[in-house]
Amino acid sequence: MPTVDYVSLDAEAVRTSIELVTTVTDADLSKPTPCRAWTLYGLLAHMATQHYGFAAASRGESDPAIWKVRDLGDDPVKAYVESAEHVLDAFAQPGVVDRGFPLPEFGTDVPFPGAQAISFHFIDYVVHSWDVAKSIGKTVTFEPATLEAATAVAQVVPSGDIRRAPGTPFAVDIPWSGDETLDRIIAYLGRNPNWPN
Repeated sequence: MPTVDYVSLDAEAVRTSIELVTTVTDADLSKPTPCRAWTLYGLLAHMATQHYGFAAASRGESDPAIWKVRDLGDDPVKAYVESAEHVLDAFAQPGVVDRGFPLPEFGTDVPFPGAQAISFHFIDYVVHSWDVAKSIGKTVTFEPATLEAATAVAQVVPSGDIRRAPGTPFAVDIPWSGDETLDRIIAYLGRNPNWPN
């Protein structure tokens, strides 16, 4: 069975988020998003923090302070793009998939295998790219092979009552019968593909 190249898949998802975020205006930053209780500014701050956290984890750093939500300063779009480029560079380093990633946010002291950790980041940025697009009234598309890989990763995400716990990254799945693969992924991970309706 061929090994999935999560580094390339993740790079596509992150670059897609960059393309969307670079169109964001100051007026957009206060808009609601499909992420519960987050404005677009809050979502971008979360996304940037995750980029720095995963980049640090790829270097074996486990300081929980790295995961504290960052202020995006006077130019949130620029700050986001810098964070995204930082994680792209970190994941492009030789041997990254063979490293152990300490991810304190995931509630364990045992490092995750690099490829698995990058798959977590990948599914987040497929979903968060969709979140950003929805909040600014745009659509987002991914290559069919990317969505196939994202479907496989999404299906590994635990479902059930664990999704009701405070701070869980994904809400309870939403029944969905549409034909679009991205919509099915989004619904399985607790977003309404018809948001904001």
